[in-house]
Order: sequence, then structure tokens, then C-alpha cells
Amino acid sequence: MEAISVFDMLKIGVGPSSSHTLGPWRAAERFLHELQSEHHALCDIVRVQCVLYGSLALTGHGHGTDVAVLMGLSGANPVSVPLDQVQAVPQAIYRDHVLNLGGVHSIPFDAEIDLDFRFSEVLPYHANGMILRAFSESGTILYEGTYYSIGGGFVVKEGEQNQPVEQQAVLPYPVNSGKDLIGHCGLGQACISDIVFQNEQHWRAPADVREGLWEIWACMRDSVYRGCHTEGTLPGGLDVSRRAAAINKRLLPDAEYHSAHEWMEQIRYSKPDFSRTLKWIGCFAMAVNEENANFGRIVTAPTNGAAGVIPAVLMYYYCFSGEEVDRERILRFLMTAGEIGSLFKKGSTISAAMGGCQAEIGVSSAMAAAALCEGLGGTTAQSLMAAEIAMEHHLGLTCDPVGGLVQVPCIERNSMGAIKAITAAKIALESDPDKAKVSLDAVIKTMWETAQDMNTKYKETSQGGLAANIAISVPEC
Repeated sequence: MEAISVFDMLKIGVGPSSSHTLGPWRAAERFLHELQSEHHALCDIVRVQCVLYGSLALTGHGHGTDVAVLMGLSGANPVSVPLDQVQAVPQAIYRDHVLNLGGVHSIPFDAEIDLDFRFSEVLPYHANGMILRAFSESGTILYEGTYYSIGGGFVVKEGEQNQPVEQQAVLPYPVNSGKDLIGHCGLGQACISDIVFQNEQHWRAPADVREGLWEIWACMRDSVYRGCHTEGTLPGGLDVSRRAAAINKRLLPDAEYHSAHEWMEQIRYSKPDFSRTLKWIGCFAMAVNEENANFGRIVTAPTNGAAGVIPAVLMYYYCFSGEEVDRERILRFLMTAGEIGSLFKKGSTISAAMGGCQAEIGVSSAMAAAALCEGLGGTTAQSLMAAEIAMEHHLGLTCDPVGGLVQVPCIERNSMGAIKAITAAKIALESDPDKAKVSLDAVIKTMWETAQDMNTKYKETSQGGLAANIAISVPEC
């Protein structure tokens, strides 16, 4: 199986969807790079076309797939692009019929023709397929690429599905199952984050691992903070009101602070009762996903639609667990979460278009549960048990976004996933894993079998469930 870094599972990007926004954005970027590596100058291109298939087409407008493709073709980087450009640039392309290819070469672009949504067609490898083409003045295709957005911002090009084993990274502690983790950790009485840190040094220097993880945490923290201080209505036509800011005001009415850190310290020392703690957890999770729905910058964890679960549980860990959570413990939390996510990607899927929402909220809840359990002193076996419990109670969860928007029921589901993660961690800490009836490996296998049995209309198509019973017309960019 492939070697997966924590930085593959936790990526800084732009909402609202990892598979429908970040993935197509990265595919368009890759297309431009490959085009130029084939010795085709951008100035030789007079037209580009993007054909979207299956789930990418069915929920493309609601998930901002058109926005993502246009931003990628414009040469913008989702990690650093100014957020006010994310919608402004595509709107200008729609209005003026001009695309600045790679940010350096202007060509005509007619979205009605050059963005081709094939609603009833699916490419063979994955439900999220797309083809990008570049044309010369004579109409000849100079370059064509077929790409699959396979969940969590991961992109695979046609022909790369079965990478030769000899081309894959060989890590000091290869992990393809929970059983592998138990074995590695048991040898030296290490914890999951210890194993992850050793493996990460295959790709990066230790200082770079720590710095990169701290940037991930800073983005998570800032997305929680922005979401808790931004009011208004989310875009897309469903007219969903943002709620996190109002909850924050009610829970912390007279506080004075000037930064996210000061705000967190105020929450930490407010010592809320159980009811208020629950409200804070829901507030944290919804804040992130309200930012995500507004094309904000968040961390794909492991997907955009589930981006609020891990930050909310990490905020709980920092503010309410009673532990002294310093920088090192935050980094360990993220490493453990990333490792658990990689097990689901290897053994099942993190794509809602393949597995429904169990692949998004379910996986993020399992990731957060294991990380919290380890952070609170749990053994490796207890941490894996926490992940198993969290996923066990998300099995079969469908993905039925109303209007193709990552809003209803997605935003509230993040708060549910966070609460389940905390509950799972607490149960595991009070349990003997040797007496468990279900292993994490068994639940991952079960999740994949459930995904294969699930009706296609419940896999991010907006053709079933809530989406079929709530009528909405989603406008184009």
C-alpha cells in the first residue's frame, strides 16, 4: 500500500469541498504544469476545456468545482491566494469571457462551452473524474489529461492508479493496519505519534515536520476564530444563516481580546459547566464549516466537508480537558489523527462520492477520537479502540447535500462528529481493549463493504435523501 504522510491527510486549502474544490483545483494546476513540461508554451494555447463527470458534475456548482477549475487554470495556489480573489476571479471570467491562463496569457473562455458538465456520465475509475484539454489555433488538441479527485484533495491521473511497489516510499515503520501500529508501538512502548514522527522524517527534517504541523494547527485555530466572529448568510442560494458568531457572543458576552490566542485563553479559564462545554464544541465545529462553506481557508481533515471535527476536538482538548496542552501535545494530536486517517484511506475511502458521509464525518471523528485518547493518556490499543467506536457509530451515514452545497446537513454534522469523537475517547479510556469485540481493522473493512453496497444516489450526488426532499436552485458562479 502507499506511504501516506500526515501532510497528505491534513492539507491547507480553500472550501467548500476537498474532492470537488481542492482536488479539481490541484488537477488544473497539474494540467498547466504538465502542459508546459511537454514543451508547449502557454502563449501557443488559444483555448482550454474542462469536462466534468459523475459527482463532479452533479454537485459541481454547489461545491464550487467550476470556481476551483478556473482558479487552478489561472495559476492561483489555494494555500496562499487572497481569499477575496477566490470568487472574484471566476466571476470576472464568467462575465468577460476571458481566462488569464497561468496568470500570464489571456485567452477567450466561454463557460457555457468550455466547462462541460456531463451529469449522466461517469469515468471508469472513480465517480469524481475530469478531463482537461488545451487547443492550438488550428483546433488541434496539444495536450489532454484525465484526472480523478479521489477524496481529501488527493488527485490521481489516468494510468497512475496502480503505482509499482518499487516506486513507493519505504518508511522505517510501515503501517497499513491497526495491527501494524500495535506491533510497532509495542516493541518500544512507543505511542502512535512517536511512530508517525519517525516516519515523517523520511520526507522532512524534524524541525520542518514540527513547523509544518504548527502551520496546520494555526490554520485550524484561525478558521475557528474567524468563524466565531463572522456573521451573515452563506452563499449558494440556500440562505443558511451563520450561527457560530452568535453562539460565541452568548457564551462569552463581555470578554475583551485581540487575538485568537487571547480568545482561547478566555474560554479556557471561563470553566464552563457541561451544558456550556457542549455548546462550545458545537460552536467550534460549525465555525470552521461555515468558513468552509464561504470559500474560506481551512484544513482538509481529512476532507473539507468534515474539516470542523478535528479542530473542535483539539479545541476541547486545549480548553476543557484539564490537561496542560502545550505545543508538543498539539503536534502529537495532529500526527496521531493523520495516521488514523491514512488507515481509512488505505483500507476503505475518504471520498463521499465513493462511500457517503461515513467517509468524511465518520473518518474525521475516528481520527479525532484516537488523537484525543492518546492525548489523555490512553494506550495505543485504547486509541485504536476510540477510533473504532467513533466509526462504528457512523457506519452507513449517507452524503445527501441539499442543493449540492456543503451546508445542510454538513455543517451541523461536524458538531455531531466532534461530540461522538470525545465520547468514543472517553469510553475507550475506561475500557480494556483486550475485551473488545470489534477491531479498528474490522470496522475499516466493514466501512468499505458498506460503501460498496450503498446506493449511488446517497454518495454526494444530491439525488437522494434530504437533497431530494428540499427543493433549491443553485446559481452558477
